[in-house]
Amino acid sequence: MTDPGTTEADPDASSTASARPHGRRWLRWTALGASVLVLAVAATGWSLYRKLDGNIRTDSGTAQALAPYEKERPVPARAAGEARNILLLGSDNRGNGNGAYGRDEGSQRSDTAILLHIAADGRSATGMSIPRDLMVHIPDCRRPDGSLSRAQFAQFNWAFQTGGAACAIRTVEKMTDIRVDHHLVVDFRGFKKLVDAVGGVEVCLAEPVHDREAKLDLPAGRQTLDGEDALGYVRARHGLGNGSDTQRIDRQQRFLGSLVKKVRSKGVLLNPTRAYPVLDAATSSLTADSGLDSLSELYELARSIRDIPEDRIRFLTVPRQSYELDINRDELVQPDADELFTTLREDRPVRVTDRDEEKEDGKQKQDGSYRGTTADLDICANE
Repeated sequence: MTDPGTTEADPDASSTASARPHGRRWLRWTALGASVLVLAVAATGWSLYRKLDGNIRTDSGTAQALAPYEKERPVPARAAGEARNILLLGSDNRGNGNGAYGRDEGSQRSDTAILLHIAADGRSATGMSIPRDLMVHIPDCRRPDGSLSRAQFAQFNWAFQTGGAACAIRTVEKMTDIRVDHHLVVDFRGFKKLVDAVGGVEVCLAEPVHDREAKLDLPAGRQTLDGEDALGYVRARHGLGNGSDTQRIDRQQRFLGSLVKKVRSKGVLLNPTRAYPVLDAATSSLTADSGLDSLSELYELARSIRDIPEDRIRFLTVPRQSYELDINRDELVQPDADELFTTLREDRPVRVTDRDEEKEDGKQKQDGSYRGTTADLDICANE
């Protein structure tokens, strides 16, 4: 008989009580492990961010070179949400491992120049190519050695060769009266890495290409080019078409449209595992002004373009024709060129028609459109 003054021990209660310390220790270790994992992931993410951010080279010298000319430059857009104009320069500097891609002598030149206009409403973007052989008024510019060049009427790519990005920017602004808000310079190696990072870019050839100088040996038809072949494709002049700079620019514009499609179709910017190699390739090849020299600023730029419908991403070349004094050079077609510059400056929509519908080089059509293309155009159209 049990003494009513005592309590009988409950074996289940005893085992439960003894298990509680172990259970609490297990929970503590689980929480600690989860915390360590979260911190490790965060540290890894921060490390990758720092690496990508550190890839970008900042061009502070251009801002310093432009400062003395501020009063003569076009007025910048001040309000938030205004249109942006970014000068994209493809450098053919023969240094840094780029010497295998051509025989140009001397310093770097702007092998490719595109003024990218992003509309204030974020619903369209226009890339206007400027031929490197276009005859323009180049202002006096500060050379790398500190000396001052004389103002001259010469082909456009001499501006970059003479005074770098600052001279190219001032030349574009004097020609268009459009304020260049930012600039980006991409070299050859960076272009190759970017194409390889997205898994190649699709092009279409009407006939086979065998060009020893451009290192190209390609069959006819639709195909995907890796970085090495893509570089030869967009730079070649003598082994493709009639050898004109106009056709080379046409290929560059179609290639850019195909690149936009490739990035969007694979969801690169929305997939971290795919985005990292692309961002690494892009950032390691860029030299940017202080307004675009961080990963966050570049990502915001990419995101704004990502949201634009492909049929509203337009490419065209400034209206040009053969220079009357030298058929190997170009000159502006007026008043077509000034009308295009005004349209961009006032942030009005630019209309383009398929470049093969009419053969005139960049001239404005009767319906107010210009010869060009959009990113949604199939790469094999009209081939």
